[in-house]
Amino acid sequence: MAEGERQPPPDSLEEAPPATQNFIIPKKEIHTVPDMGKWKRSQAIEKLVALLNTLDRWIDETPPVDQPSRFGNKAYRTWYAKLDEEAENLVATVVPTHLAAAVPEVAVYLKESVGNSTRIDYGTGHEAAFAAFLCCLCKIGVLRVDDQIAIVFKVFNRYLEVMRKLQKTYRMEPAGSQGVWGLDDFQFLPFIWGSSQLIDHPYLEPRHFVDEKAVNENHKDYMFLECILFITEMKTGPFAEHSNQLWNISAVPSWSKVNQGLIRMYKAECLEKFPVIQHFKFGSLLPIHPVTSG
Repeated sequence: MAEGERQPPPDSLEEAPPATQNFIIPKKEIHTVPDMGKWKRSQAIEKLVALLNTLDRWIDETPPVDQPSRFGNKAYRTWYAKLDEEAENLVATVVPTHLAAAVPEVAVYLKESVGNSTRIDYGTGHEAAFAAFLCCLCKIGVLRVDDQIAIVFKVFNRYLEVMRKLQKTYRMEPAGSQGVWGLDDFQFLPFIWGSSQLIDHPYLEPRHFVDEKAVNENHKDYMFLECILFITEMKTGPFAEHSNQLWNISAVPSWSKVNQGLIRMYKAECLEKFPVIQHFKFGSLLPIHPVTSG
């Protein structure tokens, strides 16, 4: 340091620990391989997975009822009523007490993310509500940038499992489905995130997702292939006939091009469609502010 230059006082070189900090002697916590879960995932991720596990358990506790109609089992309304009643309590298990004021607002997106209890249907608008639920938790600081991989492949993947169970158990109708011309009856986002997961894969190419053997061998590791497996379990007949859009996508040469195309398609078919966005709700965390011209 040049002579005559003033040195900062010692106390300003680093922040003092908070006055309420309780210091402890560090100790080992990772004793076995399963303990790596403590290191790899935040408490918020684990609490969100536990929340979704609760929704899953409620399905088991609310079996379908006998009814003349094959689709839209009315037991779903009983299941949904329980969520409607308990949503804020569930969200409060994830949100720390000093952020408790945010719970009612965030809980709305959780309730919106599981389908419609009047029509007993589910679609991409409900899926978008769960993405909004996760976004709100990011905005209030419950989820962090470090959690981003786990948000998709732990939390969102568990959400998908629960939604598929809902769809199968209560024979839910697809909301706003385009039939054979749509990407999928129920989901869209896992195809975007799933295709990004496969970019630069050493041997799996887009053409492989219509190969039954490739799907069966790899679906547990790749979100996109898990989506394909679910479709083939739910639909009968040639893949090219019941899922024509996906069949066409299998001819795209690379996963990066698939991913880019799906993002454009999601914007056009979901985010810019009135029948989808008319149901989306806005609040202080996700406000609607018109863009100013200029």
